Amino acid sequence: MTVHQNDTTSTGLSDFLLNCFVRAPNWQLWLSLPLSLLFLLAMGANAVLLVTIRMEASLHEPMYYLLSLLSLLDIVLCLTVIPKVLAIFWFDSKSISFSACFLQMFIMNSFLAMESCTFMVMAFDRYIAICHPLRYPSIINDQFVIKAAIFIWARNVFFPMPIPVLSAQLHYFRYRDVIENCICANMSVSRLSCDDITVNRLYQFAIGTLLLGSDLILIFLSYTLILRAVLRLKAEGAVAKALSTCSSHFILILFFSTILLVFVLTHVAKRKISPDVPVLLNVLHHVIPAALNPIVYGVRTQEIKQGIQRLLKKGWS
Repeated sequence: MTVHQNDTTSTGLSDFLLNCFVRAPNWQLWLSLPLSLLFLLAMGANAVLLVTIRMEASLHEPMYYLLSLLSLLDIVLCLTVIPKVLAIFWFDSKSISFSACFLQMFIMNSFLAMESCTFMVMAFDRYIAICHPLRYPSIINDQFVIKAAIFIWARNVFFPMPIPVLSAQLHYFRYRDVIENCICANMSVSRLSCDDITVNRLYQFAIGTLLLGSDLILIFLSYTLILRAVLRLKAEGAVAKALSTCSSHFILILFFSTILLVFVLTHVAKRKISPDVPVLLNVLHHVIPAALNPIVYGVRTQEIKQGIQRLLKKGWS
């Protein structure tokens, strides 16, 4: 009998149940409408941005190619998380298959790291544009974008891959199949197992620190050098012009890093706040930056704004 019970592991578990807000289930009612509107905004705005960059020849430049990559990552992250969350809110569709759960876990970890890495490459692009403008065309070209895209995808597929693999190797039991989260976050899933999850926890922390930490350090370094170079400019209006070229990018990094930082801090102080708060922040982190990124660039970048206007005129004519 003991052997039979021990065999009731992950191989016998076909799905998990996602229980979003354990202590505040009424959050689902008032959160569903703004979340669905943010999702539609994110999908629509990113689609418009991608079509504009694709159709406008004047936007076929490295900086806009990187922005296209960021939009694609935002779309994938949103589609991976938000439809399932809304299905839970509206239809109480809490069940998620074993394979779908770990696929979602991989995409979230991988694509979040890809976004961070893309911001780092964009910061390098702005550093070259402002600090070494004469060398910009020879350094930041189409070949650079291709190499950067390969690096972004390879690094952030290879390193996060063990996270869902390690989690899937754990033993799960049918009487412990309720994930207290809206999404298949690594630690939320791994805690259901009776196995030792120290390796999972340490690897998640190490990879998060290595990938996101190194990206943020390089972004900070790039903007420190940019600020130093800008303050040395003597020409009238040169400082304002230089800062305007990277202000949109800097705002996006603030959105991305601020929500991420708040999420981390709430986890650190989890004993003092409701456990539902990190769950809410985790969901919002997958939709708010995705909704704001294309809007910030569309409003603050003249070339994109003009491209969208021309696109709309063509559509109406």
